[in-house]
Amino acid sequence: MTIRVLHVDTGRSMRGGQWQVLLLARELARAGVPQELLAPEGAPLLQRAREAGIDAAPIGWTDLRRAARRCDVIHAHDARAHAMAVATAWGKPLVVSRRVAFPVKTSLLSRLKYARGSVYLAVSNFVSRQLAAAGIPPEKVRVVPDAVELPPPYEPDARDAIVALDSDDPGKGGALIREAARMAGFDVLFSSDLQRDLQKARVFVYISDSEGLGSAALLAMAHGAPVIASRVGGLPEAVEDGVTGLLTANRVEEIAKVMRKMWLDPQMAARMGAAGRERASTRFSPATMTAAVLEVYRQVAAC
Repeated sequence: MTIRVLHVDTGRSMRGGQWQVLLLARELARAGVPQELLAPEGAPLLQRAREAGIDAAPIGWTDLRRAARRCDVIHAHDARAHAMAVATAWGKPLVVSRRVAFPVKTSLLSRLKYARGSVYLAVSNFVSRQLAAAGIPPEKVRVVPDAVELPPPYEPDARDAIVALDSDDPGKGGALIREAARMAGFDVLFSSDLQRDLQKARVFVYISDSEGLGSAALLAMAHGAPVIASRVGGLPEAVEDGVTGLLTANRVEEIAKVMRKMWLDPQMAARMGAAGRERASTRFSPATMTAAVLEVYRQVAAC
């Protein structure tokens, strides 16, 4: 059964969700699945998808209606894409990815929007529970974690840095990390290029107010870096406390304490880093994610 998929994403920057759309589209292309992508004009996702050979075009209401007629399944990858698909693409199965940790709104418009989805792909069990709390029937929800590509094995010259994500999002805990590092007596490399800087990370620190799963934490695990992460949202499903990293409350004193613990025990850090890479290669592999999504496409297209 050949299924043609229409991906819809309205993000204007290249954040975790857009990287996941690109990864899925590339994996589906390798599997020979016909697909096209609609994204905003000028969005990095649009350019990167075209560079990867994906049929991609700027999104607009008319473009969405026309593309919907050509496809068998619509996959909305963010909240606005979900709303646009509901408004313009009646009659086609609609798969919706839910990657955020905040509760689903319960207004009339939100209830009408969520009534339209065929299946919701929750990025974690935590997000699945948020959907259940909003009244989404359990038979409409599948837990499909994000995926991460493993870099080739490499031997770093030295893992001599504490790395954190450089983000202007106040919910990403930059101020807490800075204060904890000052208290612990460490310098932190705030990175805008994690692919590069994780190669020298002895530890990756990811503090967040809320998180659906934590794609940056998965990337650190893929690079063999142990993760210090907030004990919030879906992060405990990504980072196994005491196995692939350490979980912490969002308090300066606790973050400083686990920083010291990880830094002063390089053997533990190396052991957790290796366990994280192994976990990323199995639980969060692109093949595992793509197979689960493809099975959902087949189920909704057959209805």
